[in-house]
Amino acid sequence: MTPAQQSINQLVQLLKIERDEDYAQYERKMFNTSIEERRKRGVTWYPVVMANRFIGTGERYTLELDRTNFLEQNHSFQVGAVVSVFSGHGDDAEAISGVISFLRKEKMRVALNVSELPDWLRQGKIGVNLLFDEGSYREMNRALQYVLSAETGRIADLRETLYGARAAEFKTGFEYQSVNLNPKQNEALTNIFHAKDVAIIHGPPGTGKTTTLVNAIKEVVKNEKQVLVCAQSNAAVDLIVEKLANLGLEVLRLGHPARLTPEVIENSLDVKISQHSFFKELRDIRKKSEEFKKMGHKYKRSFGRDEKFQRDLLLKEARLLRQDADRIESQITEDLMDRARVIACTLVGSTHQLLRDRVFKSVFIDEASQALEPACWIPILKSYRVIMAGDHLQLPPTVKSIKAGKEGLEETLFKKAIENAKADVMLETQYRMHPHIMKFSSDYFYNGKLEAAEEVLIRDWEDKGARFEFIDTAGCGFQEKIKKETLSTYNEDEAKLVIKLLAQNITENTSIGIIAPYKAQIEYLSDLLQAEEILDVIKENISINTMDAFQGQERDVIFISLTRTNDKSEIGFLKEYRRMNVAMTRAKSKLVVVGDSATLGKDPFYNAIIDYVQSIGGYRSAFEFLYV
Repeated sequence: MTPAQQSINQLVQLLKIERDEDYAQYERKMFNTSIEERRKRGVTWYPVVMANRFIGTGERYTLELDRTNFLEQNHSFQVGAVVSVFSGHGDDAEAISGVISFLRKEKMRVALNVSELPDWLRQGKIGVNLLFDEGSYREMNRALQYVLSAETGRIADLRETLYGARAAEFKTGFEYQSVNLNPKQNEALTNIFHAKDVAIIHGPPGTGKTTTLVNAIKEVVKNEKQVLVCAQSNAAVDLIVEKLANLGLEVLRLGHPARLTPEVIENSLDVKISQHSFFKELRDIRKKSEEFKKMGHKYKRSFGRDEKFQRDLLLKEARLLRQDADRIESQITEDLMDRARVIACTLVGSTHQLLRDRVFKSVFIDEASQALEPACWIPILKSYRVIMAGDHLQLPPTVKSIKAGKEGLEETLFKKAIENAKADVMLETQYRMHPHIMKFSSDYFYNGKLEAAEEVLIRDWEDKGARFEFIDTAGCGFQEKIKKETLSTYNEDEAKLVIKLLAQNITENTSIGIIAPYKAQIEYLSDLLQAEEILDVIKENISINTMDAFQGQERDVIFISLTRTNDKSEIGFLKEYRRMNVAMTRAKSKLVVVGDSATLGKDPFYNAIIDYVQSIGGYRSAFEFLYV
């Protein structure tokens, strides 16, 4: 067994630990607990009212459900999550599964995985449970087992290359030059064209990683019939799909329609089927099949020989028509698959049955630095070479087991490939941030290599002062608290200060982001914002969310509420400096960080931030704003 195989074998064990911890957390919330307990733990909505039902995208029934009480309670539901809709009348009725397509504080839409709606939906007392995603773990384990057992062939070669036991191979040839790209971006494209095994785009914040990747895909499909494009999240896949479609490429987006953004729904398999020239014939045959089926089932249970014969004929005809419909739908999907130049899906979504027997010369994986290694191997198994894009100095993958994370599950294939394969090009020109905002991250994370693009340097900056400020709350008497229901940290006084700072600097037509590391702080900030009438004119331009949720986004102005204020200098979640790197680099023209230097200053990273801000004249005391 090679060292790479030993590492893969260890990954198999770590993935099992992660799966068991994930399931244990789910089990603690769901099993042997009353509906009331599940509701408090955020994994059940009950009761809900069916406000509407309709046929949605992909000819799927969609329920619009309203939460009738307990609106203040937190929950774990999110768009794209798999749920079951159940009846509260008893255990006799079977629950039906679906996917959340829309979610607000009091409203949810669920796209169902059924062809007919059960009668109990009309009887009231409906609830929704969050389901455990067993399928993803099963597919990741299956991929790892295949990679582990490969002794020869392309997968064995890729495994040994990505783990550094085999040198990555490159062809020689022309250097790619596009007038739309800068020198480093062109170097990354050249690297991709010459790579036989692996090529990596290392894209720090604002350096045009997505632009480079999209251009690479556009050029590669000129030489290859079809490529596979994947990412960890649906949002990342949809962003790539939208940009590729805008370039005129024939893109087919696989995945449940409920998980797709409106911008790319036209590229989804379900919508493309409905627009196909054969779809009218398909719909007519299905309609006839349903009519024959209904006619057959109208016969009573007690009937004579002739009636039975007639009933069997009707049901047989319905079955034959359904088989015809299935055959036509299969022909449509195969036609769509063959015509697509780019097939796009999530990493786990690449197990789609339509991809089962397809092999690609190249697979592109975006945001590879946020993906678990086992998930990355799923699409790699379908390809001869892999092109990955990401930034291992931003957000790591989400790992629920502390043990599995510390023992190696959190280390990505992207990071291993950068360290071992020597096949990466780092983009160095950033197009987003004012130099004041850029410089700290550049020096601390990227060895000072980031440079501001010319268009950033000549931008008309209205305020000539420091564009990176630290508002120090030390000595103000602020204190963090713990929300009992969720054990999440919040800081009421600091949140009020952030909203006050925002109210004192109202600027229309400016996009604003408010970021905090804790959900409880986000919720408190959101409530304060809604109650602040003076901000009504700009509320639609303000987004409030966690550091993780802001990955890949940008705003003109960013406020960061660090939240932690205590006598023990405990900063918990803030110890993950890569998350702070993400938060700080979302800002284009102004960055305002609010925090307590007495709590944060003992940490070398946050002390370095404060020193840097002081050096550019951006340090302010919160006392300057409290009584204004």
